[in-house]
Amino acid sequence: MKKLFAEFFGTFWLVFGGCGSAIFAAGFPDLGIGFAGVALAFGLTVLTMAYAVGHISGGHFNPAVSLGLWAGGRFPAKDLLSYIIAQLIGAIAAAGCLYLILSGKSDFIDVGGFAANGYGKLSPDGYSMTSALIAEFVLTAFFLLVILGSTNERAPKGFAPIAIGLALTLIHLISIPITNTSVNPARSTSQALFAGGDFTAQLWLFWLAPIAGAVIAGFIHKALLDKE
Repeated sequence: MKKLFAEFFGTFWLVFGGCGSAIFAAGFPDLGIGFAGVALAFGLTVLTMAYAVGHISGGHFNPAVSLGLWAGGRFPAKDLLSYIIAQLIGAIAAAGCLYLILSGKSDFIDVGGFAANGYGKLSPDGYSMTSALIAEFVLTAFFLLVILGSTNERAPKGFAPIAIGLALTLIHLISIPITNTSVNPARSTSQALFAGGDFTAQLWLFWLAPIAGAVIAGFIHKALLDKE
């Protein structure tokens, strides 16, 4: 249960901090933090919670990461479902808190995009489904390669959260204009549930592409990189 609570709190913080920065601070009015600020916020959520609870649960905070670690031989299959459920509950709880805060704004009408992920007309810069699929697949694959490499027993000790947090920052710097950046099905699900409409209809891609990228990266690392 401690592991599941750690995954709940870690995923909650990722969604609350990362998506919250996009919703409240990215464009606030003329002094917003912009894409770079949102990218840094996502990286900081993972870095901070990896140090806070990573020693308890492994610090996945992402169904794709759990599945990628399983593919890489680092995580048992029997724990996958419970971890993914805890991550989804944490993400949805965070999105609910963001909704409560946003709905208290004096001129609130609806949640708008709510930092949800999308392609086509829902892409921040109009990128197609194919572009979104490629970006999410490739970026999640490299995210897993960073995670698996930096946590390898032969890697320098104590620095993995920094490498992982910076990798997630870089991923967002690349792909916010493409899909609003997912690489995390739990994060995508929580925001789509509140944004609704076409965001929910497009949610399949933000499960398929990150999971496929993560699993393939896990197999690649196990076969090619996890040896002397």
